Parts: sequence; structure tokens; C-alpha cells
Amino acid sequence: MFATRALTSTLRRAALPRAVAAATSRPLSVSAFRAQSTPEKKYKTFNEIKTESDLLPPGAPPGTVPTDLDQATGLERLEILGKMEGVDIFDMSPLDASRRGTLEDPITVSSYGDERYLGCTGYPADSHVVIWLTVSKDRPIERCPECGSVYKMDYVGPEESHDHHHGDHAHEPLDPPTMADFVKSKYW
Repeated sequence: MFATRALTSTLRRAALPRAVAAATSRPLSVSAFRAQSTPEKKYKTFNEIKTESDLLPPGAPPGTVPTDLDQATGLERLEILGKMEGVDIFDMSPLDASRRGTLEDPITVSSYGDERYLGCTGYPADSHVVIWLTVSKDRPIERCPECGSVYKMDYVGPEESHDHHHGDHAHEPLDPPTMADFVKSKYW
């Protein structure tokens, strides 16, 4: 058994004649030829995106495996195109943890949507587990129940130019009550 292993390893290390090597290995020139023969795909860049229809991909050519760029649509595609150009469209940078936010000087969080979720890890940083808070256009200020840090949402998104409900606000859901709803108004 030892002799068989030694003979096999010796044969593997031995130089094979060119004819045998050419027949057993796949030439890379075919792969290079195939890569050059496929047409170059033209993707819209992040700056060229103007409407939702611009976020539809061309798809992958038949017989190929699609990449994320070939098949992603909507916000996922916008995020991928932004990352390719160095733009973080969802602003996933951490919040300011160098100070505790107060009612007079809250930690400001920008938002393009009507509502934003944020995670507080306390002051000093990582002094408690992550507590998720919700700030919205209707309730822009929220306080962490653990450390008392105050956060304020700064809405930077587009203003609505039309009313979705056409003046009928009777069907809008009410926010569930929180402890802030039971605080007397003179303490606000």
C-alpha cells in the first residue's frame, strides 16, 4: 500500500509530455474568447436613475447565471448601484454616541421617510442592550427608557403634493398609547 502511494505521488510530480498535458488540461484561451464574444451590458448608473422604471434590470443572457446586478430590482437595485459609486443611500452610519441627547439638545436623526427606527445602545456607548425606538413625522421626539437619551427625527424627504385620502382622515389608524400619552401637558 505504501509503495502504491509513493508511485502515484512520483508520477504526479513527473513532467508530462506536452501532448498529454494539452489533452488533459483545458486551455484558457477558449474562456477568454467566450468572454470577448459576449456583448458588453450597459447598466444605468446611480446618477442616471430618474424613475422607477429605471430600476428594472436587463436580466442575464440565456445560459448564464445572473448576478445580483442582473436581477435586483427596486430599492435593492438602487442600493447596489449606489454602493458601486460609493454612495450609502440608507445611511447606515452609527448615531452620535459621544453625548447623551437632551430635550434641549437632542441627537438628530435624518429621515427620507415618514418613520424611522433607531437603536439606542446607551451613553456611554454600549452601556445597555440595543433598545429600538420609533420616530415619525407625527412624533419626531423619542426618549430611550433605559438611559434617557433623547432623539429627534429631521424629515428631509419630499413633501407630499397631493392627499392620498382626499381629505378623509377617519380611516387612518391611531397610534397605540405610550407612557408619553399619560404625562400631563405642563411637563412637556
